[in-house]
Order: sequence, then structure tokens, then C-alpha cells
Amino acid sequence: SSSFPPGQSPSAVEDVLDVENKRMADSLASKVTRLKSLALDIDKDADEQNRYLDGMDSDFMSVTGLLTGSVKRFSTMTRSGRDNRKLLCYVSVGLIIVFFILYYLVSKAGT
Repeated sequence: SSSFPPGQSPSAVEDVLDVENKRMADSLASKVTRLKSLALDIDKDADEQNRYLDGMDSDFMSVTGLLTGSVKRFSTMTRSGRDNRKLLCYVSVGLIIVFFILYYLVSKAGT
């Protein structure tokens, strides 16, 4: 009344179990290797995205500085005398006309 299958000795059962155990260990090792590779790829991708975002942050800061300076100069110009206001109106109307001309040319070129 042994617990081994009929016709198999304990050493044969141990050999079968050992082969199965090695096969499963190899399978587990390959899965761990794939997971490690995936984790390294994710880490590399995150680093690249962080560098990209840091670059965008510095670009936005420089644009913010430029816009702040432009707004200050514009405010100074509007607070100054009547001649500058007149010039400002002419420049604004001129820019609006240039915008509509460019819009017209681009829409014609697209059709």
C-alpha cells in the first residue's frame, strides 16, 4: 500500500518530478527576465518623458517672461501721451488688415 503509481519506483517518480520542477523553474526564469526587461524599458521611457517635460517647462518659463515684458511695454505705451495712442491704433488696425490678407491668401491656396 505505497503512495506511488503502480509499476513506478520511487526514484522514477522523483526523476519525473525533478524534470518537471526544472522545466517550471526555467519557465519562471524566462518570465522574470521578460518582466525585468519591461521594467527597465518603462524606467527609460519615464526618464525620457521627464526630460521632455523639463524642457517644455523651461520653454514655457521663457515665453512667460517674454509675454510679461511685452505686456509691460504695451501698458507703458498706452499710459503715455495721445500720440502714442494714435500710433497704437494705427498699428492695431494694420495688424488686423495683415491678418485678414494672410487668411484670405491661405484659404485661396488651400482650395
